[in-house]
Amino acid sequence: MKKIFILTGEPSGDKLASTVIKKIQQNHSNIEYLSVGGAHLKKLGIKSIYDLKEITYIGFTSVIINLFKIRKKINEAVKKIIEFNPDILFSVDSPDFTLRVAEKVKSINPNIKTIHYVAPQVWVWREGRVKNFKKFLDHVLLLFNFEKKYFNKESIRNTFVGHPLLENKENLKSNLSNIIDKNKKIISLFAGSRTSETNILLPILIDFIKLMNEKFNEYNFIFHAIDQNIDLIKDEIKKKNLNNVEAISDEKIKSQILSSSVFAVAKSGTVSLEICNAKVPSIIIYKMNFINFFIVKLLVKTKYANIINIINQKEIIPELIQKECNSKEIFRSVVYFLKNPDLMKKQILDVNNTLNEIKSKTSSSSEASAVVLSYLST
Repeated sequence: MKKIFILTGEPSGDKLASTVIKKIQQNHSNIEYLSVGGAHLKKLGIKSIYDLKEITYIGFTSVIINLFKIRKKINEAVKKIIEFNPDILFSVDSPDFTLRVAEKVKSINPNIKTIHYVAPQVWVWREGRVKNFKKFLDHVLLLFNFEKKYFNKESIRNTFVGHPLLENKENLKSNLSNIIDKNKKIISLFAGSRTSETNILLPILIDFIKLMNEKFNEYNFIFHAIDQNIDLIKDEIKKKNLNNVEAISDEKIKSQILSSSVFAVAKSGTVSLEICNAKVPSIIIYKMNFINFFIVKLLVKTKYANIINIINQKEIIPELIQKECNSKEIFRSVVYFLKNPDLMKKQILDVNNTLNEIKSKTSSSSEASAVVLSYLST
C-alpha cells in the first residue's frame, strides 16, 4: 500500500490540503495517510500525530517565545514521518514549520518524495530562500502563475495549479432562518483562523458593530469562525448583549452566508480570495504588535498585503493595517461603500478580471492531485 504523509501548520493549510486529498480519495482507496492536520483532514478520516493548535503561532515575537516548543514539534514530526516511511511527504503552506521538517526528512531519507503546496512568498521577502529549496524539494505546486519565474530560475520542478479556494463549490442550500433575519442584510466578518489573531481583531469588530447599530437597523453581522474559535466569539457576543450578531463554523453554511452577504470585513489572508470568488465587496484589516510590524516593514518588499492588490500594484480592495485597523476607520470605510453601490460594483468587476487571470483552466485540486499521484507511480 502506498503512503502519503500530509504536513500542515495552520487551519488554512489544513483546509487547502483537504481539497487535494479529497480528490485523491475519490478514485484511489488504497493509499494510507497520516498527518499533522486539523479539522478538515480529520473529516476525511486522516489521523493527526498531534493537535494543530500546538504549532500555530503568529508573528515573529510569538515564534521567538515559542522557539523551543516549535523545535520540539519539528523533531517530533520528523521522527514520526521517518517511522511512517511514506512514499510522499506532502507539505502545505506554513514554510517556517513545514519546510524545516521537509528538509530534515529529506536529509535522513532521500527516497521520500517531497511535494510542497503553496510556494513561500519569495516575491514578498527572502527571495534567496529558493536556492536552498532545490536541495530538498522535488516539486512545488504554485497558486499563482507569476511565481513560476522564481522556481524556474533555480531549475526546481513546479506546476501552476491555481488556487482551490477559487473553485466553484456545490450549491447545497440550508435553512438559515434560525441564524439570520430575512428582513435584514448580511455583513460577513472574518476575525482570523488563529486564536491570536481573533483575540486582537474580535474586540475591534465588536466595536465596529456597535457603531453600525447606532446608525442602522437593517444589518445582521455574521462571524465566520473555525471550530476552535467559535466558542470564544460566541462568548464575546453574549457578553456584549448583541442580538443581531451570530457566529458560524459549518463550512456549507458559511459559504451560503457569504454568497448572501452585501459586504465583508476580513482579516488579510487566503479568505479574501473566497470573498472575491463569491463576488462580495470587501475591505481588508490586520493588526499585530509593534515589534512584529516593525520587523515586517523592514523585510517585506511589497507595498500591499492583499494578493489582488499586489497583482494589480494598486489598492482595489482597501487595506486598513495597524493604526488604521480600528472600529471608527472600519465603520467609515464600510459605510462609504454601502452608500456608493457603483463603487462596490467596480470593485467586484476589477477583482473578477484579476481572478480570471489567476484561476487554473480546470480544477486546482484536480491538477494538484494529479501531480501528487504522478509521484506515486514512479
